[in-house]
Amino acid sequence: MDNRQEVREFLTSRRAKITPERAGLPSGTRRRVPGLRRSEVAALADVSVEYYAKLERGNLAGVSPAVLEAVARALQLDDAERAHLLHLAQAADGSDALTRPRRRRATGRWTPHRSLQWTLDAITAGPAFVRNGRMDLLAANALARAFYCDVYNGSRPPNLAHFHFLDPASRRFYPDWDLVADVSVAILRTEAGRNPHDKDLHDLVGELSTRSEEFRTRWGAHNVRHHGTGVKRWHHPIVGELTLAFEGLEMAAEPGLTLTIYTADPGSPSEEGLRLLASWAATQDADTDAEPTTAG
Repeated sequence: MDNRQEVREFLTSRRAKITPERAGLPSGTRRRVPGLRRSEVAALADVSVEYYAKLERGNLAGVSPAVLEAVARALQLDDAERAHLLHLAQAADGSDALTRPRRRRATGRWTPHRSLQWTLDAITAGPAFVRNGRMDLLAANALARAFYCDVYNGSRPPNLAHFHFLDPASRRFYPDWDLVADVSVAILRTEAGRNPHDKDLHDLVGELSTRSEEFRTRWGAHNVRHHGTGVKRWHHPIVGELTLAFEGLEMAAEPGLTLTIYTADPGSPSEEGLRLLASWAATQDADTDAEPTTAG
């Protein structure tokens, strides 16, 4: 995930998405590119063709905020894409050290402060968990562990992207598998722009790109997005169909981490499904606590 290559591919992919008609330009004839020409983007951004060509070659170091904003307008970037372009420029400048999430220690797994775990455990009506930008599940309440039981039962630390693309169980778990796949890759791509020096993220993307064509194709699209609220469908192996709303909250005390809470419409079958899942989880915990121990 070299920054110059990332910048080049991101700007090129955004330019290819904008048709002349969408940009208010005549389509003309003999167009050899799927979207706008470099010269057209340069004109829309009010910069020279040579200067825009330099940007698209990956040279964002020293570019002013005004030029970045002009390019964003010319390419009709949405809020997530604008933020991604800014992060790429910060990384090119070497000025992202203060804006990117603090890097975790290379040794040892991050563990939540006990008050955070207390907070998660106090949420009993819905799954609640903390994840990072790599989609590692770092902390969870009992209902979230039951909700993601297939993710937690894997042979590696729980990671939602790894589960989605490399575990066949995800095809059953996500009825809208393709939509969730798009979102998962967009979250990882956003994190790559925000924190380009994350070796664990590099390793994860490398593994998924090698082992999953579905991931590799989506990664090459360079789509990014903010993922803060919405509604999703799941087919849980224990309680069946669930339709839940979610809210993602950025954690001020832990930059780069997100607290996500799933809730069901009151009185809905999904709310009853969560109650059944909570009951099942309590039964599993009770069975584990009751297992006999063998004297050494």
